[in-house]
Parts: sequence; C-alpha cells; structure tokens
Amino acid sequence: MRYVKVMDNIAEDITRDGIADLGEGYQKTDDINEADAILIRASDIHGIDFGPSVRCVARSGAGFNNIPIEECAEKGIVVFNTPGGNANAVKELVVGMILVNSRDTLEGINWVRDNASDPNIVSDAEKNKKEFVGREAIGRKVGIVGLGAVGSKVANALIHLDLDVYGYDPYLSVEHAWQLSRNVKRVDSLEELCRDADYVTLHVPSKEDTVGMIDSRMIDLMADGAMLINYARADIVNEDDVAAALESGKLSKFVCDFATPKTTKMPNTLITPHMGACTAEAEENCATMAVGQMKEYLERGTIRNSVNYPDCDMGACRTGGRIAALHANIPNMLGQITSILAESNSNIQRMMNEAQSGSAYTLIDLDKPVEKEDLARLRAIPGIYRIRVIKPALS
Repeated sequence: MRYVKVMDNIAEDITRDGIADLGEGYQKTDDINEADAILIRASDIHGIDFGPSVRCVARSGAGFNNIPIEECAEKGIVVFNTPGGNANAVKELVVGMILVNSRDTLEGINWVRDNASDPNIVSDAEKNKKEFVGREAIGRKVGIVGLGAVGSKVANALIHLDLDVYGYDPYLSVEHAWQLSRNVKRVDSLEELCRDADYVTLHVPSKEDTVGMIDSRMIDLMADGAMLINYARADIVNEDDVAAALESGKLSKFVCDFATPKTTKMPNTLITPHMGACTAEAEENCATMAVGQMKEYLERGTIRNSVNYPDCDMGACRTGGRIAALHANIPNMLGQITSILAESNSNIQRMMNEAQSGSAYTLIDLDKPVEKEDLARLRAIPGIYRIRVIKPALS
C-alpha cells in the first residue's frame, strides 16, 4: 500500500480528493510521516517537516513557488508540476481580453449599468456610444513573450484571428516549436518583439532573468496606446514603470491576473483575481496529470515534468530488479555506483543517467535484486541523496 497526503482539494470533479485515478494500492493519509507522496495545489509547504518516507511532491498546476524545490532535491524528493494542463483555459482568457478590451467594452457596459434608471436610455445610449470607440485587433502587431504551453496556444489562436504575431523565446523546446504555427514570426530579442507592438502578452515563469523584464525601456519601444497583458507572474513587470506609462498614456491598458497593492491603484488597469486557470476542465486536467506523474514515479521510477530533477523514462522494469539513485551532479558518481554493483556480481541489463543543474538521476535495471548490504553501501556514497528499490512489473 502507498500513502498519499492530499494538502488541497485539487479538483472538484475528481472524487476522493483527486486520488481515485491512482487505482488499487493507494490510500489517503493525514500523517506526513507515513506518506509516500504529497499532492498539493495552492498550499505553501516551505518550512514543512517532510516525513522520512516522502518520495515525491506533485503540484496540480504549473507554478511551484509554494514548494522548496532545492531542499526537496537534496532530500531525494522529486517535485512535479503540470505544465500545459491549464494552457487552454489561460489562452481563452488572454485572447478574450485582447479582443474585448480593444473595444472599450467594459467601459461601455459600466455606462449602461450606471445609467440603468435613465428613462431615455435608448436614445442616450445612441448619443454616448461614440465615447467608447475602440479599435479592431485584426492586422495589428502582437508580441508574445514565451512560447511554451500557454504562449504557443495564444500565438496560434491569434494567427487564426489574423493578427500579426511575433514570438520571443530563447528557450523554445522542440515540442512547442513543432506545435507553433509557421506564420508566427520568431524574433531574437525582447527589444525587437516590443518595438511598435500594439499588444504584448507575457507567458514566462518568474526567474532571475525574467523578473522585471518589462520595464520603461521595453514599454517605450511599444506603439503609443499599446496594451500590456500579464497572465504569467506578477513580478515579470516593473510595476512603477507600468504605472507611469498608464498615467502618460503610453499604455492604454494593463490587463493582468494579479491584484497587488500597486496594480489595484493604477488607472486603466483591468485585474482578474488570479483566475487564469480557474476552469473545471483545467483543474481536472492538472489533477489527472499530477496523479499520473506521481504514480509513474512511485511504481516505475519514471520522472516526467519535474522541476528539480531531469526527465528519465525506462518504461516498466522487466528484469530482476531496478534501483533509482537520486544524487548530486558530480564526477565519478556513476563509477562508484557501478563498482559496488560489480563487486556483488550484479549484472547491469540497462542503465540511464540524466542531469539537471546540480541534481542527477540514475536508473539501473539488474539481473537480480540488490542485497541489503549493497544498498547500504550505495546509500553511504557521498552525494547520494536517496536510493530507491523498484520492484519488477508483473508479467
């Protein structure tokens, strides 16, 4: 039996707190000291005392700021997220915001609401509609920062709506490159993307090289009256510079998903309450991905969509046994592991080693189960964070 500690209600439509799809052999627990895995959505687990048996944390959602990923890596705890699970929900909202708010639609709706008791509202509406003249989006330049799971979908949708779409992503993956419409114009710099853009929409994670990336210098390159859309992370924009651009009219609107003390006081700002991914479908997709990745890791040692360890997949174990080594990415680690196995006359049938920054992951299929004494020797190697034994799949 494997035990899962569920920290949040990750999807309303998935029964038993999201673990129904794991099948037999799994049970919910409130005791972190017996948990094999933690399943979370919004809970902040910085400072949590991870139990000795916790092998992985699966986050239903793309962000992972609520998880101490480096601490988990050094404890041999794999952290998963679910990139792409909510991509369609965010895409729909971003595209809708661009189209609706280009037309001053919200201002027009508010005018009608404010004048609901006017007995002459029909004629007065006709007289006042010129106050809400907007502009059409078709043919205008839109710059998309980040062409990952969300950005690529936004780009393709806007291409179909006949906008002039530019994309910037120095880390574009092969997978997302294949998904991207060939009509999206890729540029090599953020400056080139922002220059004369009527719309700029952000779809990158919060990292050292993205925090504050949209500042006065980038805004000054945009077309006068441009719209800035941020459904990524709050700190990607310099809020003081955005506020100044809204005051001057350089930006006509700032549309974002983050109600901060500064954004809520800015003029011409349309703020949603961090609801970009809040659809029943997105929650279910993310929950299904999270539990699926967690199950693959616990049962096979497969890592997919981890934020602190590299992807690694050798399928099901069909040999005498499999060990999984989570360790520091340092020289001679593989040599030390294989030497111990060789001394015990264990024959390596298959091996895979992958590294990601300071962490590395090694899967080894052997002709026979590893003896307890050899497991102890493996765990004693400096730089080894955890050694797992994975049972062979049933025939």
